[in-house]
Amino acid sequence: MEPVLNSRAVLMDKPYLRMLSNPQLENPILVQGLPGFGNVGRIAAHFMVKFFKAKHFAELYSPTFSDYISITSKGIAYLPKYDFYHAQMDKNSLIIMSSEIQPPFDDVTSHYNACEEILNVAESLGCKFIVTLGGVPLTEDKTEIFVAATSNRLATDFMEKGGVIYSKGRIVGGTGLTLALAKERNLTGVCLLGTTLGFKADREAGFLVFKFLMKALGQEIKDGLNKKDTTSE
Repeated sequence: MEPVLNSRAVLMDKPYLRMLSNPQLENPILVQGLPGFGNVGRIAAHFMVKFFKAKHFAELYSPTFSDYISITSKGIAYLPKYDFYHAQMDKNSLIIMSSEIQPPFDDVTSHYNACEEILNVAESLGCKFIVTLGGVPLTEDKTEIFVAATSNRLATDFMEKGGVIYSKGRIVGGTGLTLALAKERNLTGVCLLGTTLGFKADREAGFLVFKFLMKALGQEIKDGLNKKDTTSE
């Protein structure tokens, strides 16, 4: 069934969360993958959706999103939105949030508003731990996963899992902002950044970030999922 928005959403005077179902979640972890450098975060999130066969359960619409619409291969128009999926691991539920859009780069207020809405959804569902996924551009062909976190303990923990501390840098867009705003809410979390050479979709980097996160969560990936086995970016 295609999404049908109520009058409040059509007016678009404030963010609107459309629940498609009400999943039963156990100690949920939010994983956010948005477009950015190499589309690494979004690709990694799609690998997670594919691997866990995650169920689409919510959509977030907002007047602060980009002022263009998406058109499918069949010519159907859709408003820009953030999509939320859920899946179950052994001890935790996963909430995987992804989108093909972020607010305009130079619209700082919109970025803050969008990230706050993501965290509002996460907290309403009982999340206390978040993971944001993204890419970091390098001029040399070097494969690493950089880590930033809400605490020294978490940064060290993920460094011991094979990451490299991302020190004295900046993380632009929602990938960094969601993490920092989560810290202000006394939530804990990490940001994982895969190295990428350019701005085109980097499936290799996305796959490596996905594998690293799965290993960190105790779900090590071996040969069960091919890095080409994901939706088109």
